[in-house]
Amino acid sequence: MFTGIIEETGTIKSVQHGSRSVCLTVTAQKVLEEVKTGDSISVNGVCLTVVSFNLGAFSVDVMPETMRRSNLGSLGVGSHVNLERAMKLTDRLGGHLVSGHIDGTGIIRIIREEDIAVWITVAAERPVLRYIVEKGSVALDGTSLTVAKVDDESFEVSVIPHTYRETTIGKKKPGDLLNIECDILAKYVEKLTGQEKEKGRITPEFLAEHGFL
Repeated sequence: MFTGIIEETGTIKSVQHGSRSVCLTVTAQKVLEEVKTGDSISVNGVCLTVVSFNLGAFSVDVMPETMRRSNLGSLGVGSHVNLERAMKLTDRLGGHLVSGHIDGTGIIRIIREEDIAVWITVAAERPVLRYIVEKGSVALDGTSLTVAKVDDESFEVSVIPHTYRETTIGKKKPGDLLNIECDILAKYVEKLTGQEKEKGRITPEFLAEHGFL
């Protein structure tokens, strides 16, 4: 699990292509502190396993499913990526619970400034938007952000200057692809309530019993 608080940005050093997968080597510093083979590192919001490392870089394998679901397939040598180590149970949860399992991608439509804030409008497919709620949390390329507005075609986030400077968000432009991970709680609630609804058990009494009323 991760928090969506980016520790540093890295640079793609090499891309080794398989038939439908890739091995990425990423230059980094902070996330390599105390790293071990088999550790998890979030790369643009995708939980990946370290298969090898040295003093200035680490390598990860990216499977076909991950290539289909994320923007990692569009990365090339020199691309910048957001990096975060898996959280410790004793860490402060500064963002929100992020699993590193991408739900889909979105396209930046508009970037505009409002005083110190930068507003970003992201268009996404309905299967992703169904889990996006106003004032809820969303991870964009692994960065924990708050949803400010949402409609049937897109959603907006307002980014503070620190996040804009310290993550790859500040390097994005309209037309760029972002990895999206929705709040994991929404998916579990939908699954559980859907099962109960199928059984005909969603009643006022059921909701009251489970603390919803």
